[in-house]
Amino acid sequence: MKVRDVMSATPFYCRPDTNLGSAAELLWNLDFGMLIIVNDDQKVIGVVTDRDMCIALGTQNKLPGTITVGAIRSGKVHICHADDDIHVALATMAREKVRRLPVVNQQGQLEGILSMDDMVAHSQRQGAGRAPDLSFEDVVETLKKVYAPRAPLATQGRAVSA
Repeated sequence: MKVRDVMSATPFYCRPDTNLGSAAELLWNLDFGMLIIVNDDQKVIGVVTDRDMCIALGTQNKLPGTITVGAIRSGKVHICHADDDIHVALATMAREKVRRLPVVNQQGQLEGILSMDDMVAHSQRQGAGRAPDLSFEDVVETLKKVYAPRAPLATQGRAVSA
């Protein structure tokens, strides 16, 4: 099974100059937790999650209209390609602890998005016959790795107080 068989072909995206107020409204209206950031050539240059936005607003003491998604975007974007095997994408999600991957073409332009929700919806139960291309077990094992705790960089080896 290929990524193209599972991905959503209509991803939600914005430009780097989109402010957090507009981005939050998009996420609210679309009932989604992440926006892909693209440049004028539709190339993926970052992502921003609802969590990124909350932390930025909670720590910068600025109004949402004055902070852009480009200023808080993730530095490294983990991607996949439509022709990738679905298990390659699962391995990337597990290794990088992400639940969504932008799908790009060979030029780095946005083609879609692959989410764990897509994986769950397309997974199948292992039966007595031929194993499914994407099994429940594949998805659950990936989710276990994605959700496995990792110590925040800022608190490794130190006590944290509220």
